Parts: sequence; C-alpha cells; structure tokens
Amino acid sequence: MGILNYLQRIGRALMVPVATLPAAAILMGVGYWIDPTGWGADNVVAAFLIKSGAAIIDNMSMLFAIGIAYGMSKDKDGAAALTGFVSFMVVTTLCSTATVGMIQGIPPEAVPAAFSKINNQFIGILVGVISAELYNRYSGVELPMALSFFSGRRLVPILASFVMILVAAVLMYVWPVIYDALVSFGKSIKDLGAWGAGIYGFFNRLLIPVGLHHALNSVFWFNVADINDIPNFLAGQQSIDAGTAVAGITGRYQAGFFPIMMFGIPGAALAIYHCAKPENKAKVAGIMIAGAFAAFFTGITEPIEFSFMFVAPVLYVIHAFLTGISLFIAATMQWISGFGFSAGLVDMALSSRNPLATNWYMLILQGLVFFALYYVVFRFVITKFNLLTPGREAAMATNDTVDGYSENVSSNKDEKKSISSEARQYIAAVGGSDNLTGIDACITRLRLTVKDSAQVNDAYAKNIGASGVIRLNKESVQVIVGTRAELIANAMRDVLKEGPVAPAQAAAAAPEAVKAKAQSDGNVVLTLVAPFDGEVVDLSAVPDEAFASRVVGDGIAIKPESDTVYAPAAGTVVKIFDTNHAFCLETDNGAEIIVHMGIDTVNLNGNGFTRLIEEGAQVAAGDAVLKLDLAYLNEHAKSMISPVIISNIDDYDRVEIVAKGLVKANESELYHVIK
Repeated sequence: MGILNYLQRIGRALMVPVATLPAAAILMGVGYWIDPTGWGADNVVAAFLIKSGAAIIDNMSMLFAIGIAYGMSKDKDGAAALTGFVSFMVVTTLCSTATVGMIQGIPPEAVPAAFSKINNQFIGILVGVISAELYNRYSGVELPMALSFFSGRRLVPILASFVMILVAAVLMYVWPVIYDALVSFGKSIKDLGAWGAGIYGFFNRLLIPVGLHHALNSVFWFNVADINDIPNFLAGQQSIDAGTAVAGITGRYQAGFFPIMMFGIPGAALAIYHCAKPENKAKVAGIMIAGAFAAFFTGITEPIEFSFMFVAPVLYVIHAFLTGISLFIAATMQWISGFGFSAGLVDMALSSRNPLATNWYMLILQGLVFFALYYVVFRFVITKFNLLTPGREAAMATNDTVDGYSENVSSNKDEKKSISSEARQYIAAVGGSDNLTGIDACITRLRLTVKDSAQVNDAYAKNIGASGVIRLNKESVQVIVGTRAELIANAMRDVLKEGPVAPAQAAAAAPEAVKAKAQSDGNVVLTLVAPFDGEVVDLSAVPDEAFASRVVGDGIAIKPESDTVYAPAAGTVVKIFDTNHAFCLETDNGAEIIVHMGIDTVNLNGNGFTRLIEEGAQVAAGDAVLKLDLAYLNEHAKSMISPVIISNIDDYDRVEIVAKGLVKANESELYHVIK
C-alpha cells in the first residue's frame, strides 16, 4: 500500500472521533444560549449541558485513539476500539509526569513540561494507528488449546498492553523533542496570523479531491500542534500566547468557512444554473437548489463542488482561492464563529451565544458579498471560456443526468429504491464483488478499495445518484454520495454477505445512436434497451417452463430493481392484460415484443400494477408504460424475474444478447434482433 493510500485510511478514520463533535456542539451551544454570561454558573440546566459537552471535548485525545483504532480495523469490530482504549491508557499513564519522575529518579518539578501534555491528540492518533495494525495482524491468531480462550480478538488488547510499554519507553525520551517540534510548528502558524488562516483555507479546499483534507484539518482544529481550534472554541477557552489570553485567535480557522458554505457555494450554484442552456435549466435547477440548500443549512458543499470540480477545474482553483480569502478576511477583522460539524446555518445559530463568538453576525454580511462575488466570477469565467458546467452540453441525457452529474434525489424521489438495492448497484458500478476488496465511508463519500479502478463504471455510479467518482490510483476509488455514505457502506457489506454481485454493464448509446447503429448494420433490425433497472437473468433460468424453453419467444429476463416499466423500443402497444402484469408491443418493422412482469403474477389480479397508458397507444423507446409496487410484488409474487422477449422470433434469424450483470433503464442495451 502506497503512502497516499495509508494517509487516506488515517484521514477517513479521523472522522470517527470527529463525528462526536456535533453532540458536544449541541449540548454546549444550547447551554451557552441559556446562560451566555455565567457559562453554567448561574443556571443548573446550562451547567449540566455545558459540562456534558465538555466531557466529550476534554477527552478528545482518548476518542482519537479509540476511533482511529476502530476506523482503521479491517472488520470494524469493537475489539479494535477496546485495543485503542487500552493502548491509550497504558501510554498516558506510563508517560505521566509522576510516573516519568519515578522511573527516571527525578523530582516532579524536574520532569519536562511536555509530559504534562501527554494527553494530546497526536498521541491518540499514534496509539490508534498502532492498535489498528496490531488488531489487523493478530486478531485471527489461534493459541494452543490450553490458552484458546485468549485467541483471536481477545488476544489483541493483551498484546497491545505489552507493546505500549515499549512505545511508552521510547516516548519517555523522544516525546519532549516531538512535542517541542509540534508546538513550534503550531506557533509558526499562529505567528502568520490571518495569513496562516487564509493559507489553510486554500489548501483545505485543494485537498478535498484526494480526501486528505481531514488530515490537514486535524492539525488546525485539534490539539496535534497546540492549536486545538474547535475544542477551544466549544469550551469557551481563549488561546494563550506568551501566557496571556489573546482575543480573536480561537475560531479563526473556522469562521471564514461560514461565508463560503452558506453563501459562496449557493452563489456558484446560481451562476451554473443561469449559464445552463435553456432546454436544460429545469433539470439543472433541481440539482443546484438541493445542493445550495444543503450547503447553506448544514455546510455540506460536496454535491455542488463535484458538479464542477472535474469538468471545470479552473473554477475549483478559484473556489479554493476565494475560500482562503474568506478565512483571511474573517481572521483579520476578528469576525469569529465556530462549528462542531460544518459551517452551516445550524452551527452558526448554536455558536452565536458562545462567549468567544465575536461579531459573528458580520460573517453574514461578508457572506452576502461572497454570494455576489461567486456569482459574478463563476458566470464570467464559465461564459468567457465556454466551460462545460452542468447543463451546457449539447443535450441533456435522457436519464436525468447533467453532464454526467446525476440528481441525487431523483431516483429516491421517483422510484423509492431501497437502500439494499442502491448498495447492490454501487457494488456493480465499481466492477462487482470480484473487484471490490474494501468498503469504508466518511461523511459524504464511499472510500473503496478495488483490484482495478479501471473497472469502475463512472456513468453508472452517477446515474444511481453519485455526484462524483474519484480514482486516486489503481486500487483506491472514492464515490461521492452525500450524507448517506455510511448507510450505503453498511448496506454494501450486508449485500456482499448474501452472495456475489455482477459488474454493471457499460452504459449503452442513446436510443438515437442505437437506431443509427441498426441502420448502418444491415443484419441488425432492432435493438432493445432495458425497460427497467435490474439484474440480468438468462432466459433458461426463468422459473417457468414456457419461458425457459423459449416456446413463447426468445430474449432475456431481468429481476427488477426500479418501479417504472418503460417501452424497450418504439412501436404500438397492442395489448395490456387486464391484470396489468404484462403488455405486448409491436414495432414498425413487425417485431412483437412481450414484457411480462414476474411469474404467475396474473394470479395477483392486478394488485401491485398500475397502467400508465392504454392499448393502442403509440410509444417511443423510454416512454413509461407500467408502475409497480415492488415491495408488494416481491412479497406476494412467485418470482419477479421478468422476461423481455420477441414472440415472433421465427421471423428472424436470432437474438444477439449483449447485456450482462446490472442494467439501467433506457440506457443499457439488452439484445439485437438479427435478420
């Protein structure tokens, strides 16, 4: 594994302890609202809330050790977290001032001051990483029968306690050097003042595409280099410089993000919408409105950022530069606010009564200026250089994608896909279960390890709902899916336990291109596209003899995973059965197509099926014909494996199957009809 991969593993593991910060922010934020001057001294309820949040803040180092050990473990088992806790306790106890003085035979006052700061997030990260490596290597060890109780996962905390004795012995001599170096680094950053905040903001955005911004954030936001910006702000603890509390320092590595997240990104979204072609604006609006609202309310910006990050990288560099400027301005003016999750409206409201929040309302004024700045700059650059931001391509794809960027809410809103079905499709999108070797997630992205990133189907992933796919190297892929990332990752693990998943078929050409192909190849008289999402099943495997033996016709079958059935080709709907479970379509060149939803579904008497058109209707490929209640049908039907066949196959030479694995409605080719 390369150094980049390893740093990414640490970066995503950092999000486990960081995920506890919103709880602290809410508890302390509400406490400060109740008692903004006494900080709990004048109100019992406020005291309970502030102290409850402080319990998290004061133990962040321990949470780092536990969270990183768990987050980097191979199977996310609780034994890994326990190992991190044991390791942290052993190291911090052995390296405490009293113990070091006793072991080295010196009075406590002669012990270097660094040991009074051993409860440090750097130590938490160090022992967390070591604990995870011990767990991954030794959690499967089998001991002799007499000691078998201590085999496997039970062995690791025991082993770690002994390893940490060695780690502590080394730290007793090198920790003062390491600590002094970290403090010097932190002090050099603080000495840069507002410039340091601006430089940090610039690189924070630049590192997002490779997912290393979490590692950078830990230096500025936590007690790695004695900056500790977020815990200090939440605790109302002003930064100390030369023994004196200095106002306006704590929070300056957070405040400048509010104008960007709440206002700048929505301004960029508005510019992208106005620059879209008229025929595409309605679809672009849905994407941009959803992304802009998420950025303003929660501070989650990736859905908008990934819509232009790769198609117009110059805009992303401008975005990073403007972020740096925003942090510089807020730090210079000492307009201070902070957050426990991200710089959105929720965190701004919670932190507004924090004793360190100074002139926080000016960040709103600054944000309005940045809204206009983003809008003007983005619109000018997009039009001046004709950048292909969403909606500026020649024609929108028929599957509601914008320049390859799929509307995150469309599939969930229109088709109500289950999380399990969505997870299965993401597995297929990254090359199937044979290509997928590791699953992890942070707040908004799936962090996946694969055998070959070239097998990842970007278009398919975006059509499912991903807003971006990043190939970091041959074995590392990140899929941007929004705040449901952890849910999808868990569902993907569950799906893999059920059995293998085939890779997704590469996206087929649009229907117009299919028609052109048919005209250029005299043997191909018709090409059918998938009428719904699902997994391809060979016709011989259909649990019905008439279909399996091809007596009714030839073609293919699909197990549906979406609830709308579309016409697989253009023609006339000559028959829709009274129970709405099947329909017959005749094309202009005489092909007779049967789409039969499920097996023995005629016995359901129409329950679970709704027709969307009537017999005799002329349809184009991709027109909706039926609506399904998949939950009901999957429970009551004998099988939902659905044949899509040519019934008058004797009029032709054969069908040529091209589909395999998972197919996408109105995109994936199923088969060619050859004459």
